Amino acid sequence: MTIQPSTANPEATRFDPRGHRMCEQRYFEDFVPGERFVLPSRTMTEALFAAFQLASGDNHPVHYDAEYCRAHGMPHMLAHGYQVLIQTAAGAGLFPHMVEESLKGFLDQSSRFLHPVYVGDTLYSTLEVSELAPNRTTGVLTLRSTVHNQHGVLVLDGLQRYLLRKRAPGA
Repeated sequence: MTIQPSTANPEATRFDPRGHRMCEQRYFEDFVPGERFVLPSRTMTEALFAAFQLASGDNHPVHYDAEYCRAHGMPHMLAHGYQVLIQTAAGAGLFPHMVEESLKGFLDQSSRFLHPVYVGDTLYSTLEVSELAPNRTTGVLTLRSTVHNQHGVLVLDGLQRYLLRKRAPGA
């Protein structure tokens, strides 16, 4: 059985890929301090450690040799700081989809690594609007990035800054 498109309503068969969005577009002035963007949780498996070691080229045994780590008083392999940091990548959530039209650039990020992360830890990342610095046609949106482990311990605290367009006057 073949389904034919409706010829009674030509609008029903039109499709514009520019309108195919995951969420409504937002501009600088659409954000408010305290607004949160929760990212998916992730359990740090040995496979993720191996993939990160390959991608980063970091060959220190603290990141790949469980016996080395145990001999040095750690319960398992220690996550590289950047391996924890990438858990705050905004692309894992809806934020980049919201700013497809307004994003001019990812300006910078900073982070503090507060507690160790080992194989088997589950990480919970959140981005929260912490500051809005308006300019004439753009603004800098600062997001506080946090990562907690399964015990509720804050293991990473940082900032990310994005340059966003403001809405055009009269838009």
